[in-house]
Amino acid sequence: MSGGSSTLIKGLGLLRLMSQYPQGAPAAVFAKESGMPFSTAYRLLNTLTEAGYAEFDATTKQYRVGLTVFELSQRVASARGYNGSVIPVLKTLSAATNESCLFSVRDGHETVTIHTVDGPEFRQTTDPGDRLSLHMSSMGKAILAALPETEVQQLVSGMQFEARTEHTAVEPGRLLEQIAAGRKDGYVYQREEVDLGMNAIARAVVGPTGAVLGAVAIAAPLFRADRDQLMTYREALAEASQRLAATLPTV
Repeated sequence: MSGGSSTLIKGLGLLRLMSQYPQGAPAAVFAKESGMPFSTAYRLLNTLTEAGYAEFDATTKQYRVGLTVFELSQRVASARGYNGSVIPVLKTLSAATNESCLFSVRDGHETVTIHTVDGPEFRQTTDPGDRLSLHMSSMGKAILAALPETEVQQLVSGMQFEARTEHTAVEPGRLLEQIAAGRKDGYVYQREEVDLGMNAIARAVVGPTGAVLGAVAIAAPLFRADRDQLMTYREALAEASQRLAATLPTV
């Protein structure tokens, strides 16, 4: 790998790390978290700042993601049809259920949250841009359940089964059972595998050509809606999935 490519990869990795600190953090934090020497992290942070991908607050001595990244993300969302199609569907679903709703897509072995709509009484714990391994969330499992079996086997064999909570499925066999159940039922239920005290139900969004475009989910704290309550929203969830399948472009 050439020196220029290595530097670029390090810079992009640092930019992704910065997204975990939306309010900003000093250079020392990014150096420690990235494992880079302070001098390297400091130089890359200043380069990102000069290019507009990062911002530096001279008063607090903190760096944060710049507006150029927001501009790029909006262009990508618009090009893929997410901005005009997803939010109206999530708002309708949230209004019908009084719970928070989400839409995510797959990127390799992870899901990326694209849009969320909070319920009227409780804010969810996931934000746009958040990533989760496919084996953790209801949306990840729903996406896996909609994929061909050979592709699922390849993805599962390459997964790092990290536990986010004590309830996260970290055995391939258990995950495959959840996927099989999701394929049979048409939805996947998840309880406290991502966050303690939370549960969710998700359904894949499959386009007219059979392409898996993502997944839509309803999430709620257990004290508001347990499994039995979420099951009553299956029809509304199916309608939301069908609306998204009809309006999202196949990518």
